[in-house]
Amino acid sequence: MSDVAGVPAATPIADARPPSVSLLRLIRQDVGCVRLRDPAARNEFETLLTYPGIHALIWHRIAHRLWKADWRFPARLLSWFGRFLTNVDIHPGATIGQRFFIDHGAGVVIGETAEVGDDVTLYHGVTLGGTSWSPGKRHPTLEDRVVVGAGAKILGPITVGKGTRVGANSVVIESTPPEITVVGIPARVVRPELTHRRVVGRIDLDHHLMPDPVGEAISVVLDRVEFLEARMAHLQKRLRDGGGPSRDDKGSPPAAKQA
Repeated sequence: MSDVAGVPAATPIADARPPSVSLLRLIRQDVGCVRLRDPAARNEFETLLTYPGIHALIWHRIAHRLWKADWRFPARLLSWFGRFLTNVDIHPGATIGQRFFIDHGAGVVIGETAEVGDDVTLYHGVTLGGTSWSPGKRHPTLEDRVVVGAGAKILGPITVGKGTRVGANSVVIESTPPEITVVGIPARVVRPELTHRRVVGRIDLDHHLMPDPVGEAISVVLDRVEFLEARMAHLQKRLRDGGGPSRDDKGSPPAAKQA
């Protein structure tokens, strides 16, 4: 499948996962990673008790184990219960890696065949949705260290490459290469300043520091319009003063004679 940058898409992560990690260790990692990504988190005990994103993930971890063991109805029931309590809808069939964080934990939807790598961060209102009625892979794959801004929609069996940032309210419908930023509807690649990408030892959460390609295009058009208006005003002044077109304008059609 082609991607938004015109280069081969990133490699799926389904076959590259380490051996199974214990449920308790996964939950401890999920709780522990919050303080690294949310300045409002003061300690792990408070995080465990008050963060709905953590609660949703705990219910999902348990439901996913039931789903893998072919206890499908209990898994779906537990998933529904987690959604009822947290307003986060994660299908028990979705595969989620280590140190996953849903900030604010409201309105997030993750479909059955979605795959999420390690150290991924989602903000509220994100959807990892499907685009087909056919069975099989229908939902996106997010590789390691992906950050998805609030309200973004990632749709279909596509792959979002490692370290990619998805701008808020973007709609991603094609695979992306690693280490880039995509924004817009549909999402397009933009390249922020390198200083915004260098976060040593931590995940880059500055998803607001990105260029505005639409604004830049409009700015270029406005500059061109201003130049053409000034040129037109200059030509009109020459005609009023009785002079002909300048040597730069010999290709222009002659103006009508004034009465």
